[in-house]
Amino acid sequence: MAEPAPESQADSHLEALAAALESGTLKQARGIISALHPAEIAHLLESLPPSQRRIVWEMVDHDDHGEVLLHVGDEVRAGLIEAMDHEALLSATEGLDVDDLADLLQDLPDAVTRQALAGMDQQYRQRLEAVLSYGEDTAGGLMNTDTVTVRANVTLDVVLRYLRMKGNIPVLIDSLIVVNRYDRYLGILPLSAVVTRDPNLTVAEVMEYGVEGIPAHTPASQVAKLFEDRDLVSAPVVDEHGRLLGRITIDDVVDVIREQAEHSVMSMAGLPEEEDIFAPVIPSVRRRAVWLGVNLVAAFLAASVVGQFQATIEKVVALAVLMPIVASMGGIAGNQILALVVRGLALGQLSRRNARFLMSKELAVGALNGMIFAVLVGTVAVAWFRDLRIGGLIATAMIINLLCAASAGVGIPLALRKLGIDPALAATVVVTTVTDVMGFFAFLGLATLVLS
Repeated sequence: MAEPAPESQADSHLEALAAALESGTLKQARGIISALHPAEIAHLLESLPPSQRRIVWEMVDHDDHGEVLLHVGDEVRAGLIEAMDHEALLSATEGLDVDDLADLLQDLPDAVTRQALAGMDQQYRQRLEAVLSYGEDTAGGLMNTDTVTVRANVTLDVVLRYLRMKGNIPVLIDSLIVVNRYDRYLGILPLSAVVTRDPNLTVAEVMEYGVEGIPAHTPASQVAKLFEDRDLVSAPVVDEHGRLLGRITIDDVVDVIREQAEHSVMSMAGLPEEEDIFAPVIPSVRRRAVWLGVNLVAAFLAASVVGQFQATIEKVVALAVLMPIVASMGGIAGNQILALVVRGLALGQLSRRNARFLMSKELAVGALNGMIFAVLVGTVAVAWFRDLRIGGLIATAMIINLLCAASAGVGIPLALRKLGIDPALAATVVVTTVTDVMGFFAFLGLATLVLS
């Protein structure tokens, strides 16, 4: 996904470009686009309807195509790639870092991928294949192979002369990686030490030994957590034997964090995190219809519970007026807890060890909130319908449903996680169904016992 510019700046770019397109001043539109960074162009493309998106894409400098494709979401990228010929796609792969090229190649047609690989020199192809051999959401899939390594037995003066001889070093390098003669990872040498310490000291005397390499099969979410906890700018990646494979830089980790955030938000609505906001109607209908169908089944389940108490509702009309309040309060409470639990699971803060404590705490919160709102809603119900029994019924049902919301909000995502199901995707519907069903059942069931 594109990294949006600050809101006012992004809005001004979009407004200026839209005005230029509407007025037909394409020269002005090209000038706006050529002045932007590829990430800003990607953000603009994602902010335009498909018809304008195609026009703008044709104005983008061909040298920027690869970078722009990397910054847009998967769905928008697929549409842009489909509109490009093989030569344009091959051109887009040129000049990209190995990790970025690995990401892009997975979305290109097989024929283009084969041709791109055939045109590479052997060393570059081997580096690319090393990245492609690991899953996209692992440390190996995130890494770049553009490392700068040194030996422990050389002096800092030798390291300085080596760096000057190289001329250019890869971006986002805050430290050099120390390896032995067999490329086994030993530690890191901060650049600050290279330029500030006595040049006659050896690398072994000033290097940091305690920085562990990240195993190549480490999930991307754990990599992001390591970078967050240790305030890393870059980190070495090693294989199962401790040999250096490459390094991960903070820009790739920021992408992981953003994707995780988008996944959490979109999954709770049953949508893919990369969905194009301007996607065509039919694909959007198809994707959303599945989730709406699931919700419809849940709604029928709740309605069937209400139907069991039809006779009671017909006798006391106040029940029909008040029962949505019970269900709504339970649903809100359940989803508040669910948000906390899903976040805790994503951050690795919640496990079997502390789940029981969390459940106890949320039951206590639910009980206290239940009593507070039971008194409030019960008082309003008595004043409204002039019936103490109605007030007592809704108050009792409120407490029961908020306790059920606490149990469901904690227990359901944990159970789904244990079954290998993404809690962010499935838990919302299940929790809402539980609170609706229990709210209706508690309120109407108590009413049937008391009022019949």
